[in-house]
Amino acid sequence: MKIITFGGSNSQHSINKHLATYAAGLFENGEVEILDLNDYAMPLFSVDLEKQVGQHEIAKAFLAKIASADLLVVSLAENNGNYSVAFKNIFDWSSRITKEVFQQKPMLLLATSPGPRGGASVLEIANNALPRYGAQIKATFSLPTFNANFDLEGNKISNAELDKELKDIIKSSF
Repeated sequence: MKIITFGGSNSQHSINKHLATYAAGLFENGEVEILDLNDYAMPLFSVDLEKQVGQHEIAKAFLAKIASADLLVVSLAENNGNYSVAFKNIFDWSSRITKEVFQQKPMLLLATSPGPRGGASVLEIANNALPRYGAQIKATFSLPTFNANFDLEGNKISNAELDKELKDIIKSSF
């Protein structure tokens, strides 16, 4: 089973990329490919720019990666209660090529943040919106207070209760 995973942030130290990578590694017999949104940087989407350049080749490459997956593990960064601009931009460019950005792939949708809500606002927005763009969201998980609940050296959730919760979600939903 091929798993495409990414954190919805362009931070080189993305906590959401850490969470997504960890979660993707929990699937048995999974071949994990980790995407970095920095590899999909494009000018900010606008209809005027789209008229000039057409369908952006980088957005096509992103959609090809999604197409190659059997499962998506996505952890969205929350910026001011919403998607990061890096995720929103690739999403906007891609959705102009096909409304089915996530191509009916099963998805584990995650979020984390340094705060106690763990990206709950962006998780709610995405859980409601992404199915309209071809995401088959099978489960969601929010990791609150990332720095207290994730071990960066071991690249794993350090809070045993939250770690068990994520593992149980994966076991029961996929």
